[in-house]
Amino acid sequence: MEIFAQEVGKKFGSEWIIKNFNHHFIAEKPCAILGGNGSGKSTLLKIIAGFMQPGKGNVIYKQKAQEIEPSAVYQQISYAAPYLELVEEFTCIESIAFQQKFKPYINNISANEVLEISGLQHAREKALKVFSSGMKQRLKLTLAIMADCPILMLDEPCSNLDTKAIDWYHMMLDKFAKDKLIIICSNHLQYEYQICNEQINTEVFK
Repeated sequence: MEIFAQEVGKKFGSEWIIKNFNHHFIAEKPCAILGGNGSGKSTLLKIIAGFMQPGKGNVIYKQKAQEIEPSAVYQQISYAAPYLELVEEFTCIESIAFQQKFKPYINNISANEVLEISGLQHAREKALKVFSSGMKQRLKLTLAIMADCPILMLDEPCSNLDTKAIDWYHMMLDKFAKDKLIIICSNHLQYEYQICNEQINTEVFK
């Protein structure tokens, strides 16, 4: 998979949040998008993911040099962020099984196997509304990383994670995401994006 961002820009009101952004994303170069709060990194990630339209420029997706139709791009992407909501009434296992209906898991593993990988077996039948913020984030990361999609986008992935969960997150990327095209947004927290060998600072694109 390849993603081409061409002269991408977005402004809110009269202020450019991102301007004249160009980049070629490839699986061989996991990429970190870095910036402080309000720097536009989440906005840029949403544009690259197709969740938000740019004010100017284009984002093009290609697989084996063949361009992917914009309407089909969502099938290629898994995404996790603290601001994405889960269905609070679902139990943990129901959430995992529900996701599977839309995006199969890597190697077609079962919902029960995904639950075990998540480390949330103790909360199998608990509703998400009683989960801690750290447990919710662990579930979001599990659903994104384990999805059988070639593109993985993570926005501030270690939000609300303790040290043990951060170690688990690194293991997940190393074991299940090595062949994916990875883009990680971070507020300059190196442990969030240590897998990335390419870095973009959003302050440059103002």
